[in-house]
Amino acid sequence: MNTPEAVMRPADERFHSQLDWLDSWHSFSFGSHQDPNWMGFGPLRVINDDTIAAGKGFGMHPHRDMEIVTVMVDGDLTHADSMGNTEVLRAGEVQRMSAGTGIVHSEMNQTGAPCRLLQIWIEPAQLGIPPAYEQKPFEVGDNWTALIEPSASGEAMAIAQHVRLWRAKPEHQQRLALPTGKKQSLWIQVIDGELSLHNNGTPEQSLRRGDGLGLIQDASTQREMISLSERADVLLFALA
Repeated sequence: MNTPEAVMRPADERFHSQLDWLDSWHSFSFGSHQDPNWMGFGPLRVINDDTIAAGKGFGMHPHRDMEIVTVMVDGDLTHADSMGNTEVLRAGEVQRMSAGTGIVHSEMNQTGAPCRLLQIWIEPAQLGIPPAYEQKPFEVGDNWTALIEPSASGEAMAIAQHVRLWRAKPEHQQRLALPTGKKQSLWIQVIDGELSLHNNGTPEQSLRRGDGLGLIQDASTQREMISLSERADVLLFALA
């Protein structure tokens, strides 16, 4: 989709796939759920909020020319791929995979309890790059923690696109400022809890678990989120 000034994606209006082993909510068009009005937001193409039953998962399947980021929320997920990687992705960890010229992988919950994750697809800046894989744990506190940066600066992992991704778990009534200084597209995705978005001090939008909000932030706009929960959990994308 083109990037408008602002677009709200309420949790209960997302596409929903329900199987006996998978409960999946799609913020954008995915699989059999196709809507030309919801094809993504800038290079952000997919946000799937997946709960996978114990002992189940996705068998070997291919990807290419896509940057895939998995944010593990609860439980464990075992990843295996055609590059020879076999890793367990645990709650608090993030995986990034450049599918590039092609990769085949599986994602299986080999534990005795359900697991929850957000899988994110981002269109790369260049097609046909070599496949790559990385994962690491992040200590996410009550302020923004960088997960993904184009240049892999600090603790953040790399991505083959001009996109940045942060995560925060603000406490009740804590304020989180959104980036300022230049005009850019932002996407907010609430993992858990409830927050209120304020624009130059004025309440603008309430957000709860599963809600997504895309907006254009310019240098003159001072937006911040205020946590209304004891402990919220939120992702923030900056999409150049």
